[in-house]
Amino acid sequence: MASNQAVTLLPDAGPLITLAYADALDLLLKPEWPVALVDMVLHEVTRSETPTSARIAEWTRTASIPVLETTIYHRYKQAGTASPVRKANLGELAIQEAMSDFGLTPDRTGVFLFEDHKIARASFLLPDSCRKVSTRAFLAFLEQQGLIDSAFEVERRAILAGRQFSQIRFPP
Repeated sequence: MASNQAVTLLPDAGPLITLAYADALDLLLKPEWPVALVDMVLHEVTRSETPTSARIAEWTRTASIPVLETTIYHRYKQAGTASPVRKANLGELAIQEAMSDFGLTPDRTGVFLFEDHKIARASFLLPDSCRKVSTRAFLAFLEQQGLIDSAFEVERRAILAGRQFSQIRFPP
């Protein structure tokens, strides 16, 4: 993969929630790649009080994680309560929009971190400069690089805290 400066990690809601359950959001910073959150995804994981919403919001603030603005989120906010907006998949659409921007800057690589079988199977269009990686594959990468002791232990902590997450490993 490209140099650390050229890679940006963009987590979807699922990985944020799983890592928050494991009290391991800082693992996103381990490869020393810039991490950015897409505005719609941040909204999805913080709009309602959940076991992880405050933890994710606080981590985003304290780690100074930049938030990428998208037209998807802008239009969602514009619609407000005036018209019912279909909320399903808006985070993924906003990430796809952000990834398209990476395609316009060929010296940057976007790594889309996901945890949803639908995304693994779907024809989720990514520019050549972007990759999609499951949470488990990311944790395995961190372990292989010697950045964490055990990917399994992180998964175990999330499960013991109440998270049921996908068994997917992508890429294998």
